[in-house]
Amino acid sequence: MSYTFPWSGCIARFKFQAEPSLARALAHLMRHAPWVEPALDAAKVVVPMPLSPTRLRERGFNQALELARHLAPHKTHALTLLRRGDSAHQVGASRQDRLDHVRDAFWVAPERVSIVRDQRVVLVDDVMTTGASLFEAARALRAAGAAHIKGLVLARTESRDAGE
Repeated sequence: MSYTFPWSGCIARFKFQAEPSLARALAHLMRHAPWVEPALDAAKVVVPMPLSPTRLRERGFNQALELARHLAPHKTHALTLLRRGDSAHQVGASRQDRLDHVRDAFWVAPERVSIVRDQRVVLVDDVMTTGASLFEAARALRAAGAAHIKGLVLARTESRDAGE
């Protein structure tokens, strides 16, 4: 779905106003995209986009993890993909700034590499703007040996520079 009215307000409440209870309904909406069920069925592992330690403390929960738990509770592996340190807020950043902020920001925990090696993985996030974070996260999963990676997002922004 497009990250516009009315979804932008609902997602903002979910993400920024500590309403993780919305995850069930939002995950239900995600399942209605035509390719979501086959991707989840084929996946061995579902990995949520990790938050930086600061964002996790600010929000008190990881919105991508909440979505993943409702999409595929028995396949979700929360601590497989990790984020290095804290990055700047992405809201309002240009595509190049977003790419710079997340370059080499993700890694797969060494004790979890065997979970993704040679497996089909679905990477879950709430909102995609330029795809920079998803690209870098997928790159880390690929480096850990994931055989196939699909990105699954709740919404996509209509960013002016998303395609630049």
